[in-house]
Amino acid sequence: MSPRIPLNRSDFPPGFVFGTATSAYQVEGSGFGQAGSSHWDSFAATPGTVADGSDGARACDHYHRFAGDLDLVAAAGFDLYRFSTSWARVMPRGTGAPNEAGLDFYDRLVDAMLARGLTPALTLYHWELPSALADRGGWANRETAHAFAGFAALMARRLGDRVWSWATINEPWCVSWLSHFEGHHAPGLRDIRATARAMHHVGLAHGLAMDALRAEGAANLGVVLNFEPALPGDDSPASHAAAARHDAIYNRFFVQAMTQGRYPPDALEGLGPHLPPGWQADLATISRPLDWLGVNYYTLKRLRAAPGPWPGLCAAPAQGATTDMGWEIAPQALTGLLTWLARGYTGALPLYVTENGMAARDVMRAGGVQDEDRIAYLAAHLQAARAAIAAGVPLRGYVIWSLMDNFEWAFGYDKRFGLVHVDFNSLQRTPKASYHAVTRMLKGAAG
Repeated sequence: MSPRIPLNRSDFPPGFVFGTATSAYQVEGSGFGQAGSSHWDSFAATPGTVADGSDGARACDHYHRFAGDLDLVAAAGFDLYRFSTSWARVMPRGTGAPNEAGLDFYDRLVDAMLARGLTPALTLYHWELPSALADRGGWANRETAHAFAGFAALMARRLGDRVWSWATINEPWCVSWLSHFEGHHAPGLRDIRATARAMHHVGLAHGLAMDALRAEGAANLGVVLNFEPALPGDDSPASHAAAARHDAIYNRFFVQAMTQGRYPPDALEGLGPHLPPGWQADLATISRPLDWLGVNYYTLKRLRAAPGPWPGLCAAPAQGATTDMGWEIAPQALTGLLTWLARGYTGALPLYVTENGMAARDVMRAGGVQDEDRIAYLAAHLQAARAAIAAGVPLRGYVIWSLMDNFEWAFGYDKRFGLVHVDFNSLQRTPKASYHAVTRMLKGAAG
């Protein structure tokens, strides 16, 4: 028998919710349903940007196969399904007349969740910017933030009567820094001025969308931030300083702006000269009150100083076991992260682990995948979540990334995070051992 997760629902507080997640571009198939082009379509069409030369045009064909996929979510015993909407599918030019086929798809998708007893947890933006907005500067252009608020209002009018929670943006650091400074995601830039403006405008888009959603009567509003606790790679003062700079950019920049209305001074040392004029006036909008905060956690980062311009840092080697992404497995850091957030930024605000999971070298044998490493990873992180709750953190839920193997952005189809194996030729879905272990946990059978 496959390994078990030695926990069950009774190990968590009453009302604690469990879910799994996907995102639109990674599973739906951007080539279906009259969707408009996004900057991920053009990024993937550029040689050398995606490891296996693939794209999301078909992905997992969730657009046509969502009913069976939701059956898997429900059969596992999950409470909620976290999904995202494709801005380009709904508004092919980013503004103006919507694509009714796109809106109809999300109607069907949400109704199908409800029919299966699943709670819909919607993320408006998971990295798909309509190409028409990218042509005008994308997130470096302030107009994109206002266009996003229009998209948010449209979705609230269409789905607001059925959606349980609304997240404005998924992982603003990836939308801005990873994509505009490091160049690893669309639009693939390496430009500190575009980075600073994108970071600010993504935050502004969040705040404007919060206003737009509330104006349309939507409730239970939040944002999903990713965190990567920063540690010095050695005991030198230079490495300690590098870790602090990384922490300011990665961990503190967005949460501090959204909960306290200010940016970290050590991030402004490098970004400040490149921010748009009058940026300070936007902080009141960026820090609109949240109803909850989503926390995406996978790993920690060890840093050393590096020569060259600010921020002058580089990654130090991981210590111990790593995932197939090369990410250090550090469940104990999740407890510390959640405690740090609650004590320093969010107080009594409900927190949700909105993504946690691992990529593994999953191999199909005898019709199944025995992913014991993923089971161990999930068990350890669930224990870490329990430890945070015991320390007084108002953690209200835990969501596994991801439901199924999918298009993993710049890594293409090589990296597998799913509880469900996908054969990318036939698109056959096969639940892995981890899926069955989670099912046993959620249905009450402790190991």
